[in-house]
Amino acid sequence: MTRRDKERYAPWALLVATLLLWELICRGFNVSEFIFPSPSRIATQLWEYRGTIAGHAWRTFWVTMVGFGISIVVGTLLGFLIGSSRTAYAAVYPLMTGFNALPKAAFVPILVVWFGIGVGPAVLTAFLISFFPITVNIATGLATIEPELEDVLRVLGAKRWDVLVKVGLPRSMPYFYGSLKVAITLAFVGTTVSEMTASNEGIGYLLMAAGSSMQMGLAFAGLVVIGAMAMGMYELFAIVEKRTTGWAHRRAAG
Repeated sequence: MTRRDKERYAPWALLVATLLLWELICRGFNVSEFIFPSPSRIATQLWEYRGTIAGHAWRTFWVTMVGFGISIVVGTLLGFLIGSSRTAYAAVYPLMTGFNALPKAAFVPILVVWFGIGVGPAVLTAFLISFFPITVNIATGLATIEPELEDVLRVLGAKRWDVLVKVGLPRSMPYFYGSLKVAITLAFVGTTVSEMTASNEGIGYLLMAAGSSMQMGLAFAGLVVIGAMAMGMYELFAIVEKRTTGWAHRRAAG
């Protein structure tokens, strides 16, 4: 088996081993499903309530994508603004760091007052929690252009705008895709947190309803669906990254 094959199958092997150990612990110690359901029980609940789960999952997915899309636009523009100017970087970056430290769950009650219960708070929570990594990575990619390279380009007649657009942005693409893989997982977290307190639909609502009725298998099934959607989007961005920024990744020997 080549090194590439090992890297490909390693996550699946670890997942299977974890599930087997989980199942053995639950069966061996006779753990109650109301405390910690086994993988087999979660799978049973996932199949039994597949229609209900699918409806809530679709709602969570498209709401997350809307908030994530807004975060890409705002994060990219703000990152370009911050990274293109040392003054803007020094002025805005500390404020953004302070804002990012605020717990986004605390914004949900405020958003409910402003927009009511429903889609609005969930979209905005997904946006608020996911735009920061995009902004930071774009700004970092632009702000760390080598001074020597910039001086050479200036001598050759390039203007500051030319350096940013033709050199800075392509150089920032690996940072950008890295931020997308982090931000999409955070966006799902934001949507779910908002749905738990300000919605009557979505996986977050399903988790609250299942927990209040002591259906822990169903609650864990909802968590599995959230994780699967986040992993799927992560892998999608990883594939796009490899196809568009292959020049930035060193190829490992087989």
